[in-house]
Amino acid sequence: MHEVNIWSEEFGAATDEPILLIMGSMSQGILWPDEFVGRLVAGGRRVIRYDHRDTGRSDTVDFAAEPYTWDDIKDDVYRVLDAHGLQSAHLVCHSAGGLLGQFVAVERPERVRSLTVIGSSPLGGGEGQVIMRALMGQPQPEGSLPEPAPEFVAFYRTLMAAPPPEDRRARIDGMIAEQRLLHGTGLPFDEDAARLLQERIYDRARDLSAVTNHRLAAMAKPDFEPVGVLHQVKAPTLVIEGSHEPAKPGHSAIIAEQIPGARLRVVAGMGHTLPPEVHEELAAAVLAHTAR
Repeated sequence: MHEVNIWSEEFGAATDEPILLIMGSMSQGILWPDEFVGRLVAGGRRVIRYDHRDTGRSDTVDFAAEPYTWDDIKDDVYRVLDAHGLQSAHLVCHSAGGLLGQFVAVERPERVRSLTVIGSSPLGGGEGQVIMRALMGQPQPEGSLPEPAPEFVAFYRTLMAAPPPEDRRARIDGMIAEQRLLHGTGLPFDEDAARLLQERIYDRARDLSAVTNHRLAAMAKPDFEPVGVLHQVKAPTLVIEGSHEPAKPGHSAIIAEQIPGARLRVVAGMGHTLPPEVHEELAAAVLAHTAR
């Protein structure tokens, strides 16, 4: 496989404690809000965020010619650390980025100073299968992770049956609708701010449709996640979930139970996104955790 160029940027002093922000599946690094990043930098952290392969300004891949798996997306974490000259960093991860962070913490513990997992699922818990069974209306086996909220299931069932958007405006409208769903019902939704964000995501992508390669990568190796390994995590771990999480409700408590010494924090009103109302609380929690 040829080398994939990953776009990244860093903020703060090179001598400060480093934080690598890892966003979720099919998501650009700029979904880590500028204000949240700024609060971390003001707190004395060197902060790095990046676009996953096939998102944003990172390289897009011809998947049919050069397929990859989530192992490769996970290994991009090491590539970003290496490119910034870091032997280790604090990992702060969102959604599927939390699976990557958990995996890295198990596989290469010497590279993880601390782990913060936001709105994620436990590594090896079969979250993808739970969502797929929910979308298909199939029963969940005993012991499965909690299902997504009914409104999440209804939204994606409709989306799966809908024709593709015809133009930029329709595509962005669809992206805003998805952001509204993921935002949850606990806080007011700012549609004007959402439009600005989604326009920025649309316009900076090399190829917006390439994000679906992440799904192909998951199907290429369905057993990507090791099972029963979270007890091996040595890094101090903070697990955060919004009180109105629509995608992975209750999953954070399961992560915290499985990682020795992990602490669980529930953020009032937050769903599966990072709106301005929670930036101060999230940044303060991350700064305190990365100072330990």
